[in-house]
Parts: sequence; C-alpha cells; structure tokens
Amino acid sequence: MRRPAEISHGDDPAIGSVLMDLRQMEVVIAVAEEGGFTAAAQRLHVVQSAVSGTVRALERELGTRLFDRTTHRVALTPAGEAFVPAARAALRAAEQARSAVDAVQGQLRGTVTVGTMQGVWAGLHHALAALRAEHPGVVVRLRQAAVVDIRQALRDGTVDLAVVALDRRQQRALVTRLLAREEMVLVVSPERELSGTGADGKVTLDEVARLPLVDFAPGWAIRVAVDRAFRAALVERDTTFEVNDIVAAAELVRHDLGVCIIPESIAARFPDLAVRRLERHAPHWNVMVVRPRGEAPPAVAALLRHIT
Repeated sequence: MRRPAEISHGDDPAIGSVLMDLRQMEVVIAVAEEGGFTAAAQRLHVVQSAVSGTVRALERELGTRLFDRTTHRVALTPAGEAFVPAARAALRAAEQARSAVDAVQGQLRGTVTVGTMQGVWAGLHHALAALRAEHPGVVVRLRQAAVVDIRQALRDGTVDLAVVALDRRQQRALVTRLLAREEMVLVVSPERELSGTGADGKVTLDEVARLPLVDFAPGWAIRVAVDRAFRAALVERDTTFEVNDIVAAAELVRHDLGVCIIPESIAARFPDLAVRRLERHAPHWNVMVVRPRGEAPPAVAALLRHIT
C-alpha cells in the first residue's frame, strides 16, 4: 500500500486523517510482529523515534496503552491484542478497495503474502512466474515457516494463501484445494545394508525404529505425519538427530549417520541417496493450497488461477 506522503489529497483534513490512521495501524502491527520498536523501524525503513512517536500519538488518541514496554521486551496489552486484528482487517479492506479500482481500470496491483513450508510443492515458482508475467504490478512476499505457524498466520491475516500439507483437523475454517497426495519413503546411504528388507525392497517401521533416525523438528508437517505413522503401527522410536532443514537431513543420511523418512518428491531431489519403500503404515501427506474463507482479493485470486 502506498505511504500517505505518496498520495496527493489536497487540503482535505478528513482524508489526511484517514490516511494517518492507516499509517498508525501499519506501525502498530509492525511493532507487534517484530517484537520491538527498533526492529519495526528497520522493517518500515524509518527511524525508531518516528515509530515510537506514532505509537504514543495513537495511544493518546485511544486513551490507553497498546504496548507494555520494559527494558528487555515489548508486549501487547489486552487493548493491543484487541487492536491488532482489527487493524489488520482495516488495512486489508483498504488494499482491497484500491485493488477493486485498479481492476476497473484494467490494472492489478497489491501485495500477496504466500506461506509455504520447506520442501513443499516445487512447482510454486512456476505459478509465481506466471503471475509476474501477467500482472507485474502485484508484489508477492514468500513466508516460509512451520505448518502450525502458517495456519495461525492464515487465521490472523498475515498470510493470504499458503501451499502446505495439512491434516483434516488443521483444515478447519479454511478453503482448501488438493494439489497432490504422496507417500513418504525412507532414504538411506547407498552403503547402508538393511537386514530387514524384504524381497520387494520394502522395510517395516519396526526395522526403521532400530536404525539411527533423522527426524524433523516438532511442528513440521513431515514430523507430524511420521509420528502418526509410528503411533498407528504401535512402534516406539528414538530420534538420533533432530533438524529443521531438509539439506541438513540429506547430509546426515549421505554420510551414513542416520536414515530419514521424507516425501517421495523431496527424496527425488537427492538422487545419490537410496530410497526404500515402507511395507505397512507408510505415512502420507496431502499438499494443498489453502486460504481463509470469504471472497479472495483480486491479486490473490489471480495467483490462485496459476496454482494447479
């Protein structure tokens, strides 16, 4: 959204007041999301005193504090907790109003924030490239995080849509469209011998549990699916390595320090690793595009058309 200084509004004080209110909302949201005034100032490309002054002016206008300030941290007050979601909604509404006018004029602008997880749906870049070619005025911000954080971001409006792997419970209150369903496989070093491998090359989770296992951190969709599969098989396992990076997991496997269960499409990116299918209780994940309920803003709808 344009900054107030970039918009000519003549001498109308009412319009100036509305624009200043939007700017104040943007500043408060930045402080809340960044956890401090210095980080918010860096994000907004202004000096810290401007951020502090804007927040103080709004607090005087509202007659209450939005933040509790201490030497080491800045936290939202109950009033701030109530203000931030409403401010996000107001900024989204203002952005949608601008996008609607642009659409009538045959233009499409605005910002789309896309959430995704490491390793999910390698084809996302094709959709982003197609959107840029069709609508160069649309800015896309890509946010990578754990699935639980992305789902919360969809709920609070800081992410417009996401390409993620969700289970049924996590899909509630969201509009979803399935992109792919795939099985997870075991990747191992080519030098590793698996004594329990059957004639068909498959291994059981019992066999996997006896090996040094590379797991992803709690909150990762892969970890959630693998945990669920071991519970269904009534097999207990110990984690030897816990990582939050797919490349790090592959490196551990490559040096035969452990084995790892990952989606088949991710395993294909590491052709030097050996792949073994799981005999029973193989975990799956469903990759889907998800967004909050309600009509999608024009820029979001344009990107959705390219995600197949």
